[in-house]
Amino acid sequence: MTGTQDDWSVLMRAANGGDARAYSRLLHLVTPVLRGIVRARGRAFSAEAQEDIVQDVLLAIHLKRHTWREDSPVKPWLYAIARYKVIDAFRARGQQVQVPIEDFADVLPAEPQADPTERSDALKILGQLDSRSAELLKAVGLDGADAGETGRRLGMSEGAVRVALHRALKRLAELRERQVS
Repeated sequence: MTGTQDDWSVLMRAANGGDARAYSRLLHLVTPVLRGIVRARGRAFSAEAQEDIVQDVLLAIHLKRHTWREDSPVKPWLYAIARYKVIDAFRARGQQVQVPIEDFADVLPAEPQADPTERSDALKILGQLDSRSAELLKAVGLDGADAGETGRRLGMSEGAVRVALHRALKRLAELRERQVS
């Protein structure tokens, strides 16, 4: 036999019928094909790990050969076993794939940088508001202070800061609309 898929089916039927020579021949014919499948699907594994997976596939074939339906082709059955054994190996290893960062350093995007003119632009816009509104927006919007902290510094209640901040934002939006129109 030359090793075609039809031959595999004939050999598998004979092996399931108890022919040890047919079974040995089948395993010798399919092993290189299985090795190729494991290599293609399990590129992340070392050569030794890939060979371990091939051995797992061959063991699974041996243990589950009685589940092959004789009216079905052998190839899809073998391929499914190989595919699932590669998946099992990935699961056993965990979800992490470790690749040296140096391999990707040239194509990784740079860390996002803050716009250096952003703060000065914001201060120019705030300069168009009354001083109290500008001070509230600067404290909360630019410096990141909360309403309570800003209120204590300016001698206002937290609620008054929120109301004044809302009004300042509304004035700022109106200024923006006038500039756009």
